[in-house]
Amino acid sequence: MLTLLHIRDFAIVQELSLGFEPGFTVLTGETGAGKSILIDALALVLGERADSDVIRHGCARAEVSAGFTLKPSHGAAQWLKAQDLFDDRECLLRRVIEADKPSRGFINGRPVPIQQLRELGEYLVDIHGQHEHQSLLRRDAQRQILDDYAGLEEAVQALAGHYHGMQQLRARLDALQQQSSDREARIEWLTHQVRELDALHLAVDEIPALAEEHARLANGAELVEGVQAVVQAVQEDDETAAARQLARAIARLESLSEYDARLTEITSLLKEAAIQMDEAGTRLNHYLGSLELDPARLQTVEQRLSTVHDLARKHKVKPEELPAVHERLRAELNDIENLDTSRGRLEEDLAQHRAAYLKAARDISRRREAAAKKLARAASAEMPELGMPGGKFEVLLTPLPEDETSAHGLERVEFLVSANAGQPARPLAKVASGGELSRISLALQVVLAGTGRVPTMIFDEVDVGIGGRVAEVVGRKLRALGGARQVLCITHLAQVAAQGAQHVQVRKRAEGKATVAEAAPLTERERTMEIARMIGGVEISKQTLAHAKDMLERASA
Repeated sequence: MLTLLHIRDFAIVQELSLGFEPGFTVLTGETGAGKSILIDALALVLGERADSDVIRHGCARAEVSAGFTLKPSHGAAQWLKAQDLFDDRECLLRRVIEADKPSRGFINGRPVPIQQLRELGEYLVDIHGQHEHQSLLRRDAQRQILDDYAGLEEAVQALAGHYHGMQQLRARLDALQQQSSDREARIEWLTHQVRELDALHLAVDEIPALAEEHARLANGAELVEGVQAVVQAVQEDDETAAARQLARAIARLESLSEYDARLTEITSLLKEAAIQMDEAGTRLNHYLGSLELDPARLQTVEQRLSTVHDLARKHKVKPEELPAVHERLRAELNDIENLDTSRGRLEEDLAQHRAAYLKAARDISRRREAAAKKLARAASAEMPELGMPGGKFEVLLTPLPEDETSAHGLERVEFLVSANAGQPARPLAKVASGGELSRISLALQVVLAGTGRVPTMIFDEVDVGIGGRVAEVVGRKLRALGGARQVLCITHLAQVAAQGAQHVQVRKRAEGKATVAEAAPLTERERTMEIARMIGGVEISKQTLAHAKDMLERASA
């Protein structure tokens, strides 16, 4: 979940730091106060395209940081581990935008391409209400939602395995077909390459060992000289050796401890240090005895490393990848030398993979069809309560052409919606109203609360065009959704704001000739005043305050 958002010199924000709690958080403020700036800043740190116009007037750069906590099993943590960026259940993203330089991105302190911020962001936050940010508009995300609802995650993963197996087998068959025309020349070339790598006989873990041995042999003289100097400083010089000085210090403290017993414990510590120093000196002497200056061995290691790097350059790979290249070329040589046998075996394997794929894909299709009807009914049932009477949600499954397959199955998944009675259902991406899109998203998320993959959800414009009872229903559903996920909502309605577990107010103030946006969590008293302002405007009467207190009490009850 999102734990921290820090913004500096972004739009009209000078510097702002906000901590976030689990559950449902509302962000309120007067129109134009800068509430959407927080969402824009968060989108930026999640990989959204940057423009130097976002830098605050008169500043050289803007900076946005966002902190998240992650479970090790979550998709974001798995992605970080795969990129070697995981850092003990915490994730810190940072984006820096400068006027005359490309923007820079960082994950856990390490610079990364902006594309990686965008990939990771899809696991962390889903922003509802702004078309360009919302994952729900992507067909692959719609398919993922349906599969999660149907409990198909493992089945689709297994299907993808069959699909990629087919792709690999097809590639090998195509390669055999292409190579049959110049078979003899290819065999001769492969035989030379394989023999060359056979002669090298490079083990998988040999490169690090060679590099370590080379460093030791190449710097042997410096190692001997340096270790001898340390041994002399520790043990061998009678007057200035550290061991000798430590022994004198111990003897002095032992005599002094007769006058003050508190020195006894310190003396014991120094005695332990003396033992460690003696052990270190002994080990250094053993190290010197084992250290050999071997120019012949150094030459052998350098020659082997040179051969390894030459072959790596020849095959355009890293040295440690040569064993894998060796195996691949050997397998290709075996395939070509036994062309007919290999082709028959590959065709048989492909037929088996295809049969397994089709069996699994048809089972997934049946389960998707059943889940699509159920999901459509459940989401449609939520829509009237959210201010869309007569609204209808549908899931369209379109079969792929007969000769086409995909890693995800035999059909495309698309969400269709009609926000009003009598209107035809259209693709979700073509719904015009941002407010309707947010509420349709909310209807879906309520149905999918237990299956969602993205831990933090942000709703913007969810209350556009509604009020009264519908607004209160929207607030309650957001609060309920906050029990399963972290939910942030920008709202102008008191009925929605009263339902929040945490309340953040965004406001503007004048600073000299500049305008600055600020944001801060509200205390109970401040929150009552803010709800009253949202109800009654500039003039806050006793009745308005009483109404605000009543709304907050009913919401908490």
